[in-house]
Amino acid sequence: MDRIPLLLLVAWLLPLVSFAIIAIGYSVPQFFGIRVRYSTQKYGAYISVAAIVAACVLSMTAMFWCWLPNNPLKSSEEHEGHAEHTAMASPASVGEHTPFKLVAQEKSEPSDSAATATEPTETERTAAGSNAPPTSLTGDWYVLGQFGNLRLTIGYYIDTLTVTMFCMVSFIASCVHIYATGYMHDELEDYVDHEVHLPNHEHLHRRGRFHRFFQFLSLFSFSMLGICISGNLAMTFVFWELVGISSYFLIGFYIERHSASTAANKAFIVNRVGDFGMLIGLMMIWTTLGTFNFGDMKDADGTVHPGIFSQLRLKQNNYELAPADGMIAFEARAQVAEVVRNGGDDAAVKNLITNLRNDTNAHWGQWALLIAGVGLFCGCMGKSAQFPLHVWLPDAMEGPTPVSALVHSATMVAAGVFLVGRIYPMLSPEALLVVATIGCITLILAASIALTAVDIKRVLAYSTISQLGFMMLALGLGGWVAGLFHLITHAFFKSLLFLCSGSVIHAVHTNDMRQMGGLRHKMPITAYTMLAGCLAIAGIGIPFVFGFSGFHSKDAIVEQAIHFARTNGGTHPWMWLYVVIPLIGAALTSFYMFRLWYMTFAGSPRDPHKYDHAHESPPVMANVLIVLSIFAVCAGWSLSWVGPGVLKNFGVESLLEQARPIGILGNKPGVLLSTLVIPDEHASHATAVKVPAGVSAILVALAGVLGATIVYLWESISAASLRRSMSLLYAATWNKWWFDELYDYLFVRPTHLIAAFIARVLDRGIIDGIIHSLAYIVRGFAQVVGIGGDRYVIDNAVDTFAEKTWDLGLSLRSLQTGRLRQYVMFIVVGMIVLFIVASLLVKFAVAG
Repeated sequence: MDRIPLLLLVAWLLPLVSFAIIAIGYSVPQFFGIRVRYSTQKYGAYISVAAIVAACVLSMTAMFWCWLPNNPLKSSEEHEGHAEHTAMASPASVGEHTPFKLVAQEKSEPSDSAATATEPTETERTAAGSNAPPTSLTGDWYVLGQFGNLRLTIGYYIDTLTVTMFCMVSFIASCVHIYATGYMHDELEDYVDHEVHLPNHEHLHRRGRFHRFFQFLSLFSFSMLGICISGNLAMTFVFWELVGISSYFLIGFYIERHSASTAANKAFIVNRVGDFGMLIGLMMIWTTLGTFNFGDMKDADGTVHPGIFSQLRLKQNNYELAPADGMIAFEARAQVAEVVRNGGDDAAVKNLITNLRNDTNAHWGQWALLIAGVGLFCGCMGKSAQFPLHVWLPDAMEGPTPVSALVHSATMVAAGVFLVGRIYPMLSPEALLVVATIGCITLILAASIALTAVDIKRVLAYSTISQLGFMMLALGLGGWVAGLFHLITHAFFKSLLFLCSGSVIHAVHTNDMRQMGGLRHKMPITAYTMLAGCLAIAGIGIPFVFGFSGFHSKDAIVEQAIHFARTNGGTHPWMWLYVVIPLIGAALTSFYMFRLWYMTFAGSPRDPHKYDHAHESPPVMANVLIVLSIFAVCAGWSLSWVGPGVLKNFGVESLLEQARPIGILGNKPGVLLSTLVIPDEHASHATAVKVPAGVSAILVALAGVLGATIVYLWESISAASLRRSMSLLYAATWNKWWFDELYDYLFVRPTHLIAAFIARVLDRGIIDGIIHSLAYIVRGFAQVVGIGGDRYVIDNAVDTFAEKTWDLGLSLRSLQTGRLRQYVMFIVVGMIVLFIVASLLVKFAVAG
């Protein structure tokens, strides 16, 4: 366990080292005008690939040789057996500290196993209404600065979720890096961009940027791993923004294309809107809790400083969520100020806060808790492209396809879901309802748009938005494991689907599925690996027997949705929309994914020219597709049949059960919404819920596949006739529900009008008027000085000096007679004078 922080630190920093080496070795010489040979650019890719593969190996080492031997996994039956009490393996009231520290105050005594973490007794387990904290490692590597109580550090919070994310992100990033060495080979020579038309009617010719692509890809991977290992919200926000700028570079890689530069700007600006809300949440956290740390930290003298989770979920409260004293004091600041004015001390203020906490009618601190949670979620809405900030992600397809694969599977959009999972212990039931509602709207909205999209990458982009909505829905309904389970499985099959689409585009040089068809004969590896991805995302399987990876994670989401509706449906019948909408979304997912596969690989070629030139991708790309297709099939499986060892009970679901955050088991009643209950996730696995959930999920998935088969394979129903019969719905989905146009009218055009008004009235009218007036004044003053000072004073003084100099020269001229005798006489007289003067000086010197 002691080696884990070091292993993950090195794994995290290796992509940064790769970025720095490529920047120094290639970009710096180009800055000084030194041309880098194309033959050497490939070494930049080798460095980048080696760095991320090494990071993957270190992450796997941390998981299988360090973490799991000290924290053995339990089976699902063992976890569910503790549903009424505490279901975590090796919990600790304070995250375990390791001796590997670079700051003095984090020093602690070394431990030889995870067992040194404090474990609750059986009595505590039984008494606890919720689960105790999971095993975690916390600490700081470096202190950036300390400003009063605010201490900014580069630290870590390592639990099973952290290690799992490291393995997933580094593995998929490795696959994408290797794939990109083949996909981006055109950048190894002078690149002709056929999408850019110059005024002379020629295409753009530029130098290849092969090394720069891998430089940005390394920075992207480093940024995402930084979010995963971050030990505090301040550090998370720094890498949050670094992920944003990395995506800006990669989405706008073909910067000469207007569409690419616009897409990069759009992604950057829309995410800043979400980050504004995130800043509000951060300010609320700091104001009310006084710390950004997730876990507890120790000083050099052993003093424990509680982190966010410990302050909000106290052990004496059975780890149930309750506003911290700072949140109550923030809302009751007027009462606190009154106590202080009346001479009250800290004890009086504490007594006031205690009385306010016991006032069950006022709900002191709950609004501060809600603002903090929803504020942080706003940042997640931007990163994970949730309604209404979803509009940037489809346009991000302007970047190279390997970028799309990484963005949509393991990095940028995954960061939002991951952060919701990380801050889950501080989200109130009301905040979770907001998360669920946004996710529910997003999943059905994006799925409907994907039905009519014809760009193969945009279909997958809207699919990603929809699947992210599924994850947010699950998290909001109380399914922490279900939501993150789908995040992991989705990462594998969505990276596979995007890389398969890149293989198709690489072969036919178009994104338009209307120009494809029949490609399975020319590209069998791409076709059938993509079919595996389609089956996985559709959630195809045999209930309770076998299924592709998405089958297991999507079933878990539906189970939690049904359990939530049954718990709340009696009071609020509309809560059943949280079941109906995801089931409709699942059917639409199956439909549009098999529509994509049929239009691309089945039937007859629609463009014989492109079909004739189509070919299977090179082995460096095809082999990656095969590897990812294996994980798309089995990533949701559990190795419950394996004997003793680190792989016993190994599976994504078991890993997430071990990582389950503090206090989230059990039913969680709302406070501001008293009739709301976030139900216990373990209870959703009961047979009464599991059977209808499994049956309904597979039925809607098969219905979607059947519908796509009827329309696009058998063509029993014409797609054109469907478009005509549902022309209004088709127009809405084809135009993406007019969100871009709506935002253009609501935000872009008014912004342009305001900017034009400011330019005309403030800039040209006021600011330019002031500057012009000052210019006139200075100009008049210069004219006065020019006439009075320059011409009459300065010019006269110069002229007078010149005249006197001229006159002096004329007077001295008389000495120049040109007579040799006169010059000899002057020399003799001069020498006599000099002799006399020298004699006098010597005489005076001797006398003195």
